[in-house]
Amino acid sequence: MSIRDLLSPFTAWKYVLRNPVTIPDPLNERPGSARYRGFHKNDNEKCIGCGTCEAICQNGAIDMLPVAQAETKPGDSGLRPRIDYGRCCWCALCVDVCMTSSLTMSNEYKWIESDPDAFRFTPGVDKKFWDNAELGYQRPEGHRLTEQKRVEMGEMEAEQRIDSFAEIVDGYTIEQAKLEADRCVSCGLCIATCPAHMAIPDYIDAVREGDYERGLKLLYDTNPFSNVCGRVCTRKCEDTCASRHEGDPIAIRWLKRHIIDQVPYEKYRDIIGSPDSATGKKIAIIGAGPAGLTTAFDLVRKGHEVIVYEAQAAGGGMTRYGIPEYRLPYDALDRDINLIISLGVKIHYNTKIGADISMQQLTHDFDAVVLAIGLQEGRQTRIPRSEHEKVYRAVDLLDKITSKEAFDLPHCAVVIGGGNVAMDIARSLARLQKQQYGKVDVVVTAMEDQQHFMADADEIKESLEEGIVIQDNCGPQGCEIDESGKLIGLKTWKVLSIFDQNKRFSPVYDDSDETVYACDTVIEAIGQFSDTSLLGDALTEKLEWDRGRMQVDSDGRTSESWLWSAGDCVNGPDVIHAVADGHRVANSIHNYLLEKI
Repeated sequence: MSIRDLLSPFTAWKYVLRNPVTIPDPLNERPGSARYRGFHKNDNEKCIGCGTCEAICQNGAIDMLPVAQAETKPGDSGLRPRIDYGRCCWCALCVDVCMTSSLTMSNEYKWIESDPDAFRFTPGVDKKFWDNAELGYQRPEGHRLTEQKRVEMGEMEAEQRIDSFAEIVDGYTIEQAKLEADRCVSCGLCIATCPAHMAIPDYIDAVREGDYERGLKLLYDTNPFSNVCGRVCTRKCEDTCASRHEGDPIAIRWLKRHIIDQVPYEKYRDIIGSPDSATGKKIAIIGAGPAGLTTAFDLVRKGHEVIVYEAQAAGGGMTRYGIPEYRLPYDALDRDINLIISLGVKIHYNTKIGADISMQQLTHDFDAVVLAIGLQEGRQTRIPRSEHEKVYRAVDLLDKITSKEAFDLPHCAVVIGGGNVAMDIARSLARLQKQQYGKVDVVVTAMEDQQHFMADADEIKESLEEGIVIQDNCGPQGCEIDESGKLIGLKTWKVLSIFDQNKRFSPVYDDSDETVYACDTVIEAIGQFSDTSLLGDALTEKLEWDRGRMQVDSDGRTSESWLWSAGDCVNGPDVIHAVADGHRVANSIHNYLLEKI
């Protein structure tokens, strides 16, 4: 025995006056540590019901269920996580993956109940005594299970693109696309937001797996204009993407395009499949834009005969005659149109209903008729002297540019409007000016402040990069004409407000803050409307109207049982909404025809 062993009992006496570290009542007086992973809490105001917690739980301890306290709306599924503590292992992966950081864990670990069902509950809905606990596990600051930033898309620099109509963006490489696809947590909020309810998580998974043929099948099952939407979709799905809560939304539009770019066009038909056997029913569609041709695509696949009448020399509607080629190359648009034609749809171009063929003839020759004429006419400001020959509507000039029809290219132009059409015509004119005059002189004026422009942020950014001047809060007051009758400028006043208390258009100006923008041409880009004169007076009188638009039911059917209407002329300009309209109308017509077979 050593000296240390002999003295050790006496060394313990030095602790006799210290407080004991033992806890007399450990069940009631022993709190968890500050970051203990105890029972869950959930902030229902922050939770969006994305279901990433459910997806990541390897024990199946989380179920997403509807709750009365959560309203279903864009970006919120209305579902909330229910935890089953018979399965939960307190790993906290659900907290780490939560996109909004709404799901956390208290440091409470003691809960005694006689009813085992009590241990299945919905945090934040079923109130618990630890709801206000300040301590417990939360995702560490800066800790993410997925990348926050999207993979950047390569594109031409402004000095390269300004004097040509070549496509700006490059498209993802396979490596880039897989990295971007890996950011997706497959929550599905995008599906509900997409007007066509495309299978977005599934086709992103196809990118991740490199199964592009499966991805293409998924795309065209819900969107026959996937080439188009892969480039110019308004991508509302990205606005509700769960990833936007902790970084950039997933680049859904670019991943759609990536799938299309990877599959040889000659394989499309085999992947999509052939139409059903013929039904003997015939449908006439007026307008070869996205709504009309989506309707045609669905109906011909169901075995019906479809004939499309188009007033222009080529199909696509405003996607061809309103969107510049640097955003949507014509060959991409033509691939979608030619695919629809290959299924058996017949398109008669340069054919005007009401002139070449009457509506009465269509009702006699076909079992159903669809009106999908788009918004081909530009609205006018009707400001003083706007009837001058050098005042154009943007849609008219975009049509001329697409058709390569000659017009007097302005040396200096002012565009009125803050939407995508305004940016499209401004950027198109800038390219033509650069080619012909060697310089850009285009000004865009809009009543809104720039943060509230209707145009995409990318369009605004790229316009500025290309040398276009953007002036916001400018209310047009009249065109300036010199003594010889030449247009020399646009007069504007500063806008103080645009709408009144009832949200009606009632602008208020500061007339002391006046600006005259020198120019030889003014372009109005303030909206479009449909020319419905093709209907004729008798049919126009019979139809029901709603503030200048044809009244239709939820399936696009008009008050005349044989006539449907779809697309921009019903819901306003947007390609993906037009596609969704086409699906609804086709389904309605198919059910109507089944009753007659």
